[in-house]
Amino acid sequence: MTVFVLVHGGWHGGWCWRRVEPLLRGRGHEVHTPTLTGVGDRAHLARPHTGLAAHVRDVLAVLDLDDLRDVVLVGHSSAGAVITGVAQRAPERLRELVHLDSFVPGPGESVFDLLTPQRRAHFEGLVDAAGRIVVDPETAMDGWAITDPDDRAWVGPRLRPHPVGGLADALPVMPVPDLPRRYVHCTVKPGPDGFAGFADAAATDPSWRFDSLPTGHDAMVTAPAALADLLCG
Repeated sequence: MTVFVLVHGGWHGGWCWRRVEPLLRGRGHEVHTPTLTGVGDRAHLARPHTGLAAHVRDVLAVLDLDDLRDVVLVGHSSAGAVITGVAQRAPERLRELVHLDSFVPGPGESVFDLLTPQRRAHFEGLVDAAGRIVVDPETAMDGWAITDPDDRAWVGPRLRPHPVGGLADALPVMPVPDLPRRYVHCTVKPGPDGFAGFADAAATDPSWRFDSLPTGHDAMVTAPAALADLLCG
């Protein structure tokens, strides 16, 4: 049995793993899908100061309160920063970090630091008075290559504004432990692939495992069976 903790990316919530979770549980694995503060069913908890540190604490609390060990910690998209922050704080509880089409920041870096200046300015321009990045669901789903009408009808109404600190706050300047790492690159993108650089770096680094999936950015929505197979492989 493997213990999986699946951490969603921006604007999502723990709900986004709903199609993957039963597939993993059906193979005898333990699965946890926390929702980060300020989004999903915890959107009402968003505050102007909500940021990366709070999101790291969200996941650390799951590891601690459920006494989880030997964990495969999966981070999608912006949650690449979250799982890295968790690894800085609780490496003794982790078996492997899996970056699912995610950013890979280093100590002292934020997700915003890894964006192009134009893309960063775009998101900064969407921040509301409550300190949340408000995206148009239809435009966002286009960018994530969610094309099936049923998928869009499920995902769109569940997206919530994301606390800007989750993307703007930098990781602590402290070492990232030398844990096994894996990168899963989702290769179907309607425009420029902002994750290709991280994927290329992982694919050419022998210390990383590398896999790819021929699907859009939200693999847990558009290719849950393939993703579950890969995570179990």
